[in-house]
Amino acid sequence: MYRYILKRIVMTFLTLFIIILLTFIFMHSVPGGPFTREKELPPKVVEALNKKYHLDDPYPKQFFDYLKGLVQLDLGPSFKYIGKDVNDFIIDGFPVSAKLGLITLVFILLAALPLGILAALKNGKWQDAFVMTLATLGVTIPSFVIATMLIYFFSYRLELLPTFGLDSWKGYILPVIALGGYSISFIARLMRSSLLEVMKQDYIRTARMKGQTEFKIVTYHALRNALIPVITILGPTVAGLLTGSFVIEKIFAIPGMGVHFVESVAQRDYTAIMGMTIFYATFLIVMIFVVDMFYLLIDPRIKYE
Repeated sequence: MYRYILKRIVMTFLTLFIIILLTFIFMHSVPGGPFTREKELPPKVVEALNKKYHLDDPYPKQFFDYLKGLVQLDLGPSFKYIGKDVNDFIIDGFPVSAKLGLITLVFILLAALPLGILAALKNGKWQDAFVMTLATLGVTIPSFVIATMLIYFFSYRLELLPTFGLDSWKGYILPVIALGGYSISFIARLMRSSLLEVMKQDYIRTARMKGQTEFKIVTYHALRNALIPVITILGPTVAGLLTGSFVIEKIFAIPGMGVHFVESVAQRDYTAIMGMTIFYATFLIVMIFVVDMFYLLIDPRIKYE
């Protein structure tokens, strides 16, 4: 167990190093630079800015200087917002994205798991067909289309809900639905197929032969094993929700990490792009590791050697 954890930690740092290196290479391979404007700056101004931020140093030196900053949890200054650091973007945006993400995660679990279980238990009946139709629509329709439709009907036509911001509880309704639509559909389908597979196993037939009720069979025997694939997909899902959805946050003008990332890409703010990419990658890797640990709680037969 401890050997496995140590191995995962080593792999985590190796993966992060590769991500940092590739992001650095890609950012410096893009034509133009962080000080490129529609109205070009005087060459002497660009030269002074490059010298100030050490962008005139050789690439290897820039990279290792950046690594030194990362060790000290310093993601560097923003090239576009004077006096702002990339750490400020994360400190300001992550709590907003995380709160929206947690609410969306609860909504996803409360909707997807019951729908998947219902479809599996009513396999081949109208309930199954209804749930799978909704799930198919949710998977195929992009989130920005769902967001646009929600704004049109509930904000523009009915004037019931706000179109932007999170100033009140009503402001969370549309972003949560738009953000969770795909995940609900995907997890519901996954839960259905997983539970159907588990219900065909021999130990389920044995439990039925012993006279156990269907409710006990499903809750005490089938669900635990059926949840393993769902738990697997929850790791990346949670990481994506808590760090913000770029498109949804932009549509609803939510000041989370997604908005900062989109703006940094549009403005070629190298350090902001790299910093938020590294933060997201770290969060994703940690969540995948947490999921692996949850396997032990769900199924004690799983061992990490």
